[in-house]
Amino acid sequence: MARFIFVSGAFHSAWCWELVIPLLEARGHRAEAIDLPGMGADRTPFAETSFADWAQSVVTAAESDLEKPILVGHSRGGVVISQAAELAPDKLRMNVYLAALLVGDGKTALDPQERQGIDISQMAQPNTPDGLAMFATPELTAVAYENSSAELLARAHSHVTPEPAFALTTPLSLSAERYGSVKRAYLECLQDKVVPLDVQRSMQALEPCQLVRSIDTDHCPNYSAPELVTEALDDIAGAA
Repeated sequence: MARFIFVSGAFHSAWCWELVIPLLEARGHRAEAIDLPGMGADRTPFAETSFADWAQSVVTAAESDLEKPILVGHSRGGVVISQAAELAPDKLRMNVYLAALLVGDGKTALDPQERQGIDISQMAQPNTPDGLAMFATPELTAVAYENSSAELLARAHSHVTPEPAFALTTPLSLSAERYGSVKRAYLECLQDKVVPLDVQRSMQALEPCQLVRSIDTDHCPNYSAPELVTEALDDIAGAA
């Protein structure tokens, strides 16, 4: 059995794993989701935190227990778990990238979108009054949750919070010796229209993963297909 820590994608936080965590626990795993500083229930002002703080918060969660966790980064959460692996490779069992942004040293979360002509920021509303963050539009949420019920889509949109600019624009600082020593798995979402499959696979070509699994879902299977996410993560943990 494994210990999982979930790191959510842009505009999201711990709330979005409410359907997946009980299913993993029913299989005997331990699972938790964290709120990054300034996200979800954490009310830290964005002016008082940074991408480095986000990565350190993941490391802190990993170090809170003797059992090394499997980090699961969804979407933008991929760059956060990569930086966490650089900080504390000896504290992690594996990184799993769920339809996530998997980029190398010196790259930002926006690099894959720029390379493929996709720009997440174009699907967001204007910045918050302080200019430090942007809002998700109903249109972006609808695309991400394309296969979810109307009720779950409404629930998701009622919980999304602004996304700080530093999450998308901070270059990663990664090394083969540290980040590269942590085993990686990629969980593809075949119907994804936010991080399309060709983008997912182009990132894997540049940053190869030891394990790859695919599920026939949209960008947010945490709501649309929690059973498939659970099954895939259970399989990945067994193969790790």
